[in-house]
Amino acid sequence: MGKFDKILLQVLTGSSDCNVIFIDLCNLLKQLEFDLRIRGSHHIFSRPDVAEILNVQDKRGKAKPYQVKQVRDVILKYQLARLNDD
Repeated sequence: MGKFDKILLQVLTGSSDCNVIFIDLCNLLKQLEFDLRIRGSHHIFSRPDVAEILNVQDKRGKAKPYQVKQVRDVILKYQLARLNDD
């Protein structure tokens, strides 16, 4: 299981939303083909086929738990990713 799959599993299971590394969450969204723009501390991710805009902020190296939940909800709603069965 690669790093992408590990962070995806961590986000999708929802068992440790307060322990998701901010950079890992940003990289996950980039891998899922979201476009990034940065306004101050706000990392704003968007994608043409997704109505929601995801705003992610760094809090001492971790992503905010409610923002991880928002990312999870978008991934599940639009079926954006699947885990590899390696």
